[in-house]
Amino acid sequence: MGERDRIRWHCRRGMLELDLLLQAFLDRHFEHLSAQELAILTELLEYPDNDLLDLVTRRAEPCEERLSLLLNLIRES
Repeated sequence: MGERDRIRWHCRRGMLELDLLLQAFLDRHFEHLSAQELAILTELLEYPDNDLLDLVTRRAEPCEERLSLLLNLIRES
């Protein structure tokens, strides 16, 4: 399994809301992500579902500014 396949698999979460948000993001942007953006996405996917959902829905802000650009892409999808 390649890195992109692994990332797609990890975007499947235990929360329907998060699955829908991540799937929309993947459909729109996945093929155009840089290596750095893929690394940030991989890092975000390590967050627990509730924390990631809070970040994506703006109920929380990331501790690190470098995560914001990718979070904004996910939010806009």
